[in-house]
Amino acid sequence: MKNSDMKKKISIGILAHVDAGKTTLAEAILFSAGELKKAGRVDHRDTFLDTHELERKRGITIFSKQARFSLPSMDVNLIDTPGHADFASEAERTLSVLDCAILVISSVDGVQSHTLTLWSLLKRYNVPVFIFVNKTDISEKSQSETMAELCDKLDSGCCNFSDSSPEDIASCDEVLTEYYLENNSLDDHLLSLAIANRHVFPVRFGSALRQKGVEELLNDLDTYALSKAGSYDAPLSARVYKITRDKTGRRLTHVKIETGVLKVRTEFNKEKITQIRFYSGEKFETADEARPGDICALTGLNETFAGQLLGSDGPALSPILSPVMAYRVILPIGTDVNLTYTGLKVLEEEIPELSLVLLEDTNEIQAQIMGEIQIEILTNLIHERLGLDVEFGVGTIIYRETVTSITEGVGHFEPLRHYAEVHLKIEPGERGTGIQVDTDVSTDDLDRNWQRLICTHVLEKRHRGVLTGSMLTDVKITVIGGRAHPKHTEGGDFRQATYRAVRQGLMKNTSILLEPWYDFMLEIPAARLGKAMNDITQMAGSVKSHEINGERAVIFGRCPVSTMHGYALSVTAYTNGAGKLSVSSGGYDLCHNEEEVISRYSYDPVSDLRNTPDSVFCAHGSGFTVPWSEVENYMHVESCLKAGSQAGKAVLRPLSAPTVAVSSADTGSFSYSASAKLDKDLADIFNRTYGSKKQAPGSGDLFHPVSKPSLMPEGKVIIKEAEKKDEYLLVDGYNIIFSWDELNELSKTDLHAARQRLMDLLSNYQGFRQMKLILVFDAYKVEGAAEKVEKYKNIYVIYTKEAETADRYIERTAVSLSKKYRVTVATSDATEQVIIWGAGANRMSARELREEVERTESDIRSIIEKKDAAAGSALLDSLSPEAAEFIRNYRLKND
Repeated sequence: MKNSDMKKKISIGILAHVDAGKTTLAEAILFSAGELKKAGRVDHRDTFLDTHELERKRGITIFSKQARFSLPSMDVNLIDTPGHADFASEAERTLSVLDCAILVISSVDGVQSHTLTLWSLLKRYNVPVFIFVNKTDISEKSQSETMAELCDKLDSGCCNFSDSSPEDIASCDEVLTEYYLENNSLDDHLLSLAIANRHVFPVRFGSALRQKGVEELLNDLDTYALSKAGSYDAPLSARVYKITRDKTGRRLTHVKIETGVLKVRTEFNKEKITQIRFYSGEKFETADEARPGDICALTGLNETFAGQLLGSDGPALSPILSPVMAYRVILPIGTDVNLTYTGLKVLEEEIPELSLVLLEDTNEIQAQIMGEIQIEILTNLIHERLGLDVEFGVGTIIYRETVTSITEGVGHFEPLRHYAEVHLKIEPGERGTGIQVDTDVSTDDLDRNWQRLICTHVLEKRHRGVLTGSMLTDVKITVIGGRAHPKHTEGGDFRQATYRAVRQGLMKNTSILLEPWYDFMLEIPAARLGKAMNDITQMAGSVKSHEINGERAVIFGRCPVSTMHGYALSVTAYTNGAGKLSVSSGGYDLCHNEEEVISRYSYDPVSDLRNTPDSVFCAHGSGFTVPWSEVENYMHVESCLKAGSQAGKAVLRPLSAPTVAVSSADTGSFSYSASAKLDKDLADIFNRTYGSKKQAPGSGDLFHPVSKPSLMPEGKVIIKEAEKKDEYLLVDGYNIIFSWDELNELSKTDLHAARQRLMDLLSNYQGFRQMKLILVFDAYKVEGAAEKVEKYKNIYVIYTKEAETADRYIERTAVSLSKKYRVTVATSDATEQVIIWGAGANRMSARELREEVERTESDIRSIIEKKDAAAGSALLDSLSPEAAEFIRNYRLKND
């Protein structure tokens, strides 16, 4: 069936509480419109739109589906959505593309808790609503009783179009009232506008299974539903509302065309549309173009996401509903966690209520979902897509954190040849708004491109709070200052500075813990009302209202998910099966037992090096870490929130290198940190300037920071007298093996031999350089492995315990050792290098370590091969006693 350009195009969604008869109504509509020869039934597992095996097996809608049919004045895209509360996000994402919705309410059950959630979402997305009261053939309620409930719990604009007088309908809208008073009748166009403006909500009664009331509903839609489609001639604008994959695995981007014309070969972000499909159930037709009002699926786009607006600069839409429970995904033994996580991320973009997190500390996958019914669905989908039989651990509550006051967060990132500083105002936002960003800084102080980049970095990450490490929400973050370097600033620098600014601002702010709440409706025998009220109080819940109708009582209220989770079983038990609990997402609110939860988490924000609040500054080519509490003493842009400062106006300190004040006492212990390749040249420059000093024994060619410079009022830096500290070198074993060509090739045939070769090379290196060397290898994939420490010649070799990676062990050890010793970490892992900076340790890349080892081997050979005994002896005398002894033993062993 092809759309006719002569008709208006309408997108209609069907929404309902579970078991209200929504899918049955969709079948009845398609049958009445002539699209089906026979209406399917959920219990017969032959419905047109519930096509997935899981949907037919469970008898519920899980994935939204589309069907197409025609009415006399319009072509309709009908979208059937899930009714179960666990899949509410699937229903939510369709709302952005609807011209109107049909809300199905069971006459038997009335307005349920999830019905109120859907009503709230329809209001939020400004969707006009036609109400169909279903199952009237088996209900004892009168239409007047149902209408009273709808007007009381939903909106007073609900009007029974089968029974209401024109005067009653006109009273819902001011324009309609004026017209009716003048003409004593109603105008269809004005009534259509009143419905579109959500002033009037037409209500029809019937039975979808018996085909009663369906024709009247379709007549109302054909007469009063208005299209939101824009002009053909306007610039292209298309809203993405979901991502799926067809049976061949091809990625489909489902969109609604709002304005303009979309054609095959249209390009978005360097990707071209290869096909435009119009779906109806499982079948589809292809076309060369799509026009305003069309809903279609596009192939060829791999970077799109739900909520995105294509062809326009409009904002992407973020979902209101979010997961409330977290479950550990238990993989089969031997499964590669990272590859599995990548495969599961494909499911995440298709299932909006699913959020996957890779826990770096434990190398485990966590699935954040709306409810337990999704576990079975996910288990089947993972088996279907990835061929894995997974299990899920015990569910835990997903907490959130927010702030209660206004603070300024400062982040500075300035290792050698990098530079960025960011100032952010962090303040509380309205509940349920997530993270909002804004800018309030002059482009004279910070270029607009940098400002946009900072905003992007604020939104791209799930920022952790400082109470439990839970995700930050409901805050407004405003860029109020910052600085870039004309030569050294790169995009990644602002990412680091932004993350640190957010974190530092949170450390200074007062945070509170939020937990998910349910809105609930509890139906019980009136005799059990006291028991129910007491239970709700014990669960830290609250009652909004309650009703007693004869022998039945109904309670409406709110309760924390943590306490009400599983309460439905208790209701069944104490009512002997006569009670019913209906819950829906009530958003996040204050945690009822904050202190208990914080104590249970035992989260230390300062030790969380992947989310450090500290900043990195630079002096004399050396990056050094400044604790979050001292950043204001070092920052280059003055605070924009201080008294007397003009908000949004940055006051800058000179960017030129600070003057160094060095006394004769200082020069004897000056210490410098940079890459191993640069240290000797810089040290030579310093020695030529201030005079050569004897190098500390055992320090070799590597110099490391031993003190943090303190800023003087004039902007000068004083290098304090260095403390003599032992030096540690931590080496990420497998990272080095796979980075060195020789060892990498050897590892492909004999990994043990590659490890042994690296151990021998580092043993020689340690013997000559005389630092304490710790070589760390992963053992996290070895089931039941315990941490193992071996002494190999003069170095220590660590094999990590099960579930702990080498980089995690190194990070933990670096933090501990940096408090007392000079620590350098050898790795080319970019993330680990940043964390090492935050820990106050130094980093050496795999290439630099290779150069150091080769230089050491060359130095050893030079001394051993020295034919002039006097010269050889002089060289030995120039070394530390330990290094000289190593050379003598090495010479004896090799002779």
